[in-house]
Amino acid sequence: MSKKSETVKLQQVLDAVEALRAEVNGLNQRLAALEAVTPAVPLTMRTSASAEQLSEELVLTISAAIAAYLGVKPHIRQIRLLGSASWAQHGRATIQASHALAVQHG
Repeated sequence: MSKKSETVKLQQVLDAVEALRAEVNGLNQRLAALEAVTPAVPLTMRTSASAEQLSEELVLTISAAIAAYLGVKPHIRQIRLLGSASWAQHGRATIQASHALAVQHG
């Protein structure tokens, strides 16, 4: 590979890195603006009924699951327990669809 083509590829990589930095900076600014509009309230300071029902063990379990998925320790701002018939229906449909049904041809 020639020195010129290596220089061109290096410049492309540097340009891509700079574009990514600009994108991350823009996302950080958007996040800061959103956080300014809705201030974070620690989970322990919440007074809603659903927050009081969550045990510390459950919050730690959720935090560990998120950390395992993202690869970083999350900052949990809010946990809401949601119950919905559509979630239950979707779960049943998923389970039923996973079963291999024998098709009889007559």
